[in-house]
Amino acid sequence: MTTDMNDQRGSADSGVREELLAASDATIEEAVSFADPMVLRGLIYQFTGDPEIAETAFEYHPGFLFVEGTGLSEEDDALIRRKAVAFLQAYRDSGAGELGVGPSDRLPASIALTVGHEIEPDYLDFLLEELALNPWTRGLEWEEKPPQRCEEFLVTVIGAGMSGLNAAIQLKRAGIPFQVIEKNDGSGGTWYENRYPGARVDTPSKLYTHTFGVDYSYPYAFCPWTENLKYLDWVADTFNVREDIIFQTEVRSLVWDEATSMWEITVEGPEGRRTLRSNAVITAVGILNRPNMPDDLPGIERFEGPSWHTSHWPSDFDPTGKRVAVIGTGCTGYQLVPELALEAGHVTVFQRTPQWLFPVPGYLSPLPPQVGWLDRNLPYYTNFTRLRIASGFAGAFEGDFQRIDPDFQDEHAVNPTNKAARDRCIGFLREKLPNEELVRTMTPKHPVFSARAVIVDPERSILDAIQRDNVTLVLDGIRGITPTGVETEDGTVHAVDAIVYATGFKATEYLFPMSITGRNGMTVEKLWSQTGAQAYLGTMIPGCPNLWTLWGPNTNGGLPIPAIQEMATHYALECIERLILDDKQSIDAKEEPYRRYNEMIDDRNRHLVWSDPRAQNYYWTRFGRSATQNPLNTLETWSMLREPNFADLDIR
Repeated sequence: MTTDMNDQRGSADSGVREELLAASDATIEEAVSFADPMVLRGLIYQFTGDPEIAETAFEYHPGFLFVEGTGLSEEDDALIRRKAVAFLQAYRDSGAGELGVGPSDRLPASIALTVGHEIEPDYLDFLLEELALNPWTRGLEWEEKPPQRCEEFLVTVIGAGMSGLNAAIQLKRAGIPFQVIEKNDGSGGTWYENRYPGARVDTPSKLYTHTFGVDYSYPYAFCPWTENLKYLDWVADTFNVREDIIFQTEVRSLVWDEATSMWEITVEGPEGRRTLRSNAVITAVGILNRPNMPDDLPGIERFEGPSWHTSHWPSDFDPTGKRVAVIGTGCTGYQLVPELALEAGHVTVFQRTPQWLFPVPGYLSPLPPQVGWLDRNLPYYTNFTRLRIASGFAGAFEGDFQRIDPDFQDEHAVNPTNKAARDRCIGFLREKLPNEELVRTMTPKHPVFSARAVIVDPERSILDAIQRDNVTLVLDGIRGITPTGVETEDGTVHAVDAIVYATGFKATEYLFPMSITGRNGMTVEKLWSQTGAQAYLGTMIPGCPNLWTLWGPNTNGGLPIPAIQEMATHYALECIERLILDDKQSIDAKEEPYRRYNEMIDDRNRHLVWSDPRAQNYYWTRFGRSATQNPLNTLETWSMLREPNFADLDIR
């Protein structure tokens, strides 16, 4: 998966940029004033090799998701912007035509200038991938011309969300026959389903793209669901895989047929129940797609008004003037309530556990139009922006905010960095809330990062919503649902017109509700009966040949979600390549490497903050281990999926 320096390109680096040709000097200067100076620092140096840019200084230290530091001096900032303006003006005056990225041997220095620190050689390879100068850097490149058998090897992809679309596109590019099974009537996965008011990503949108989508220009730094779905529809249509998706069809079971080395796939759709056969299966079903309804809540079926889970938001629901209950205050509830309160007559929020909030300026705001102008007119600006953000994300996982320091004595935190994060969060609460009593109410008892933290806009968030006259925050436990509302433990019945369950998903029940029977009658249900969901490298399950999971067990963290999905897809395709080139029938994870890998994962997880027993989260299972969290850092995660270690695999 090395980057071919002769194939470095962005989708906008050929042809003439007519918009730039028509731009005045003032337009260019204004656009550059909105640019990230660190992106300009690396990019303009890559084009020019200007020693004055190389001599600018930036003090770096890793932060949470974003690179934080003292930054550039005003003088260096101005110098970089001035040189960027001059470069763009000269490029415009030369005709704004095709432009290469510059010499490949300059890239390491340019990358270091962008991310703000020197780069280790192994880490450089990862950053070159994230830079996506070759948009197919995570695609399969055949070792030799594939034989005739390739045309007969069918792969079934389950799910047409972000990971399933990537798998389909990579299979199509590799010339491997495939089909995609999707239970919904449209592509987009979780963003097709989750359309509640306020739904949006908490990962920077520039990272919420595939490497082949690096030039896609998002209108927000953190996009709402509408824009996420628009991107995924663009992916399906631009790369012509929509026609390969079988919609409104759900996989009920997978059964391995040893005699033919094929999977028998039982599906149910408009044509009824039928069985398909496939040489291999890639599951791309995700973990945030099966609603976790509180079915044991007494009286839930007695409520006389409408009620629904947030992932089933009715498109025709008008909250104007209505009394609405929101049960659940995880990330979804905290996103929903501020938006719902703008229209509803009254919102009653039932909070069992508050969550840690991290303010990110501009989280809800559209990007200035000048940023989109730069995406379109400054060659490779999208690539270097992605690089900059990816480095910040990776830096967070290199830090120690999540590690438990046994010598650190503080009842609220697990190490000094973790305490500093907590202090920052408490400071934000005190800044936004009118009194200490409310600050205590909104302060979680668990350490920061032991459960999923919530990114919010400092200008408008759940903290503003609970201070509105039409919002009531209820802290008492829920006794049950009545025909007219929600009854709490103190006997109060909160009368409402509608109930929204923001109660999350069955995130630890991987592959649910599919039934999977592998080799020798082994079922995944039985394999996981004593441990919960596990996989080799998060993607292969012993006894299930030719089956790979994307965003599988213990792959949450270490890499952004699209990156871990791309890496797992590449890993699967390299396994399939081995089968086809060597004329083999099946490939399976051996039992001992599977056990060894998961023992390592569990041991590492026990020393991280999300193992804290005070946290109520979807990370941990009833088996005393995490089925979701990846304790490995970015480089470890990326390295283990770069290419298969075939000694750990049983090939027949």
